[in-house]
Amino acid sequence: MTSKQILFKGFTLIDGTGADPLVNAFMIVDDKKIKKLGKLVDVESTNGYEVVDLHGKYVMPGMINTHVHIIMEPVGDPNKLLMTESKYKTLLRGVANLKKHLYSGTTYFRDMGGYDYMDIILRDEVKSGLVEGPEFLASGKVVTMTGGHGWMMGREADGPEETRKAAREQLKAGADVVKIMATGGVMTPGVEPGSPQLEEDEIRSAVMEAHKAGKKTATHAQGTSGIKNALRAGIDSIEHGIFLDEEAIQMMVNNGTYLVPTLVAPYFIVKYGVDAGIPRFAVDKAEYVMKYHIDSFQRAHKAGVKIAMGTDSGTPFNQHDGGPWEVKLMVENGMTPMEGIMATTRNGAECLGIENEYGTLERGKYADFIVLDENPLKNIDALFNVENVYKLGKKVK
Repeated sequence: MTSKQILFKGFTLIDGTGADPLVNAFMIVDDKKIKKLGKLVDVESTNGYEVVDLHGKYVMPGMINTHVHIIMEPVGDPNKLLMTESKYKTLLRGVANLKKHLYSGTTYFRDMGGYDYMDIILRDEVKSGLVEGPEFLASGKVVTMTGGHGWMMGREADGPEETRKAAREQLKAGADVVKIMATGGVMTPGVEPGSPQLEEDEIRSAVMEAHKAGKKTATHAQGTSGIKNALRAGIDSIEHGIFLDEEAIQMMVNNGTYLVPTLVAPYFIVKYGVDAGIPRFAVDKAEYVMKYHIDSFQRAHKAGVKIAMGTDSGTPFNQHDGGPWEVKLMVENGMTPMEGIMATTRNGAECLGIENEYGTLERGKYADFIVLDENPLKNIDALFNVENVYKLGKKVK
């Protein structure tokens, strides 16, 4: 027995697997990992442990947010700010945003498009311990067509050979995942969310390069044609998926492709509007896509598409502590509270490819968990009031 072993006791465990909650549970954490957990009555003695009494509390895995822009600030026009402020200030914003995620209960995330590889720098310094924040996967520069969605911070590429090279460049820079832009989007002026951009063969060459390196791929894909191009090209996750038809949904089910809906992104654009400094073109497009977005999510969920939580945080007024908002919207639009929790725990880990070590509270996995006063299965708003956050077995809040 070492002094590093901590016995947490008396709580109700929601382990992220979808199993029924375990009342009056215990969990033993040895350094960073879970050594044992179960019913408290099975613990013969607490001698030799550091004991943390959590009677009356609810414990669940830390939230996993699969779509974040850590260096973007959720002001009215994040792209304008990013293009005009000092890179040093942008990097400092990223450091501050990391803490917002962690302290609000997000213990792991995936960054879906950085600027000048700042995401990779921040990822490495979280790992080194220099910067406090959740661990995360970084994608480097998004791969987009010339003038395509996200071109301001991306790597423009045209034709299969260029997209292949662009993917290789991101992998060389240290990217964990390659993000490819299949369609237009809301926040880039002059492009339509539903319009296809990179073609199937261009997407496929980038996907092949990532898969050869053992890395996953994701695509910004809002329009139907672009979504199908990406699915036929072998993409691992569809981000947004606003205009899904039945064929696309069935393709996702058949391929086991994850949907990361980011319902909260257009929600906040429409909520705050032009008066808050959001460009008119972005508000108009968000207002147009919202009803299709919700309908696509509901039909995909009903059909059994695998869904993971992602917020697109960093877009206008989409805060870096806003993970619970996405879970709340998914529950309000058809998921049960348990499904919402699984979307941001087990499913999030599977989408990122980290499910062997993260995402559920099971023996041998890392001790990333949050402590709540209220049962989120009865009131999903409990996620907005995280009492304590534990990352790798260490209390951070």
